[in-house]
Amino acid sequence: MALYAAAANATPYPKDAVDRAVVHGDRSLVNPAETGTKVGIRYHFPAIAPGETVTVQLRLSADTAAAGDRFGAGFDAIVADRKAEADGFYAEVIPASASEVDRAVARRAFAGLLWGRQLYRYDVRVWLEGDPAEPATPSERTRHGARNAEWPHFYLADVISMPDEWEYPWFAAWDLAFHCVTLAHVDPAQAKEQLLLLCREWSQHPNGQLPAYEWSFSDVNPPVHAWAAWQVYVLDGSRDHGFLVRIFGKLLLNFGWWVNRKDADGSDLFEGGFLGMDNIALFDRSKEVPAGWRLEQSDATSWMGFFCLSMLRIAIELARRDRHWDDLASTFLERFVAISAALETFGTSSVSLWHEGDGFFYDVLVADDGTTEPLRVRSMVGLLPLLAVGIAPEWVQQELPDFTERLRWLRRNRAGQISGLFTFRGEDGTHTTLSLVDPDRYARLLTRLLDEGEFLSPYGVRSLSAAYREGVT
Repeated sequence: MALYAAAANATPYPKDAVDRAVVHGDRSLVNPAETGTKVGIRYHFPAIAPGETVTVQLRLSADTAAAGDRFGAGFDAIVADRKAEADGFYAEVIPASASEVDRAVARRAFAGLLWGRQLYRYDVRVWLEGDPAEPATPSERTRHGARNAEWPHFYLADVISMPDEWEYPWFAAWDLAFHCVTLAHVDPAQAKEQLLLLCREWSQHPNGQLPAYEWSFSDVNPPVHAWAAWQVYVLDGSRDHGFLVRIFGKLLLNFGWWVNRKDADGSDLFEGGFLGMDNIALFDRSKEVPAGWRLEQSDATSWMGFFCLSMLRIAIELARRDRHWDDLASTFLERFVAISAALETFGTSSVSLWHEGDGFFYDVLVADDGTTEPLRVRSMVGLLPLLAVGIAPEWVQQELPDFTERLRWLRRNRAGQISGLFTFRGEDGTHTTLSLVDPDRYARLLTRLLDEGEFLSPYGVRSLSAAYREGVT
């Protein structure tokens, strides 16, 4: 079924003429006057031997006079100037201590990131309702439940960093967060602008959710925005206090959305679905589980612990200048303790994501009657708890007395819940480590992670244990 009603071309020479001529050898749609808004430039070279190169010189101009002069010394000088400018730029942003190999890799990585920026324009309301000057909107967009119909406020017309300017010319919230951390090395101002953009009122949902990606804004990406904001702040010299204030307020809304929408029973164990990590699971986690069940996720819970630590670090930084933020630092400390307790089965939930026999965390199916079924597949979901680790700065005890007193209160009154979650080095307690997993379980997880028969490979960490290659459980 066609998505659009048939309509005549406004011109006898449509843009598809390029494809028809180059790919199919049909020049019937090419304007014989050689004028228009689209052009395809085709080069043909004889066989190029291995190791040989071919250089193409291209210069676009409306002036057709003296065309031969455009590729002489003046052309070479312009190319040399642009190369010198690029060399100077990368000499500034890449540390002088980097090896030639590292410098070459970094330069190409930065170039690819900068090249992948493009204008992204999407007005959901117009997309759903259609443009009066265009063919009628297909029925798929007007029916109830149409894609992104619950985001009618969304409107972007901004230059955004894309995963790929050709194959993936759209943003993904958590991809963009990682892009911004790298972008901060070469353009911290734009990195901050990009992070703030997804938190603006014309992109962030009124309920606090950040748009995931174009084809389903309501899907869920891991909450890494706060972590990225902190990294960008530090890479920019830890000086833009206003940026932290602006983004922290919006991320408070996002945190509330996670707590209210992705913790169905208030147990501090979280759901989330696919979460964009290409995790290997027994079934598609983007789909709803059967009625009467819910899926408590090891990775979603871990990401929320990670989110708490990122928000806690920002709150501590803000409180250092303005003590009124101290209460929020304590709030995220409390939330982290609650999530840690739930993951470690010290909290109010009777559900355990930890399997003592396997020494691993699993997602768990939970029925309304309390029946539980762990999904015993050793994949990345069980390693994510290792990610949530934070260290409080040494100056916290002297400069944030309210927060420090809350830490002491937790040690006195919640010792059973936080045992192993806080490691204090030194009698004065100035070095505080917050970890989602106690040391014993941490060591058991690392045993799996560093086992070449399980997760460790010559090329990084596998998403699924290699033990399953031979059917081993």
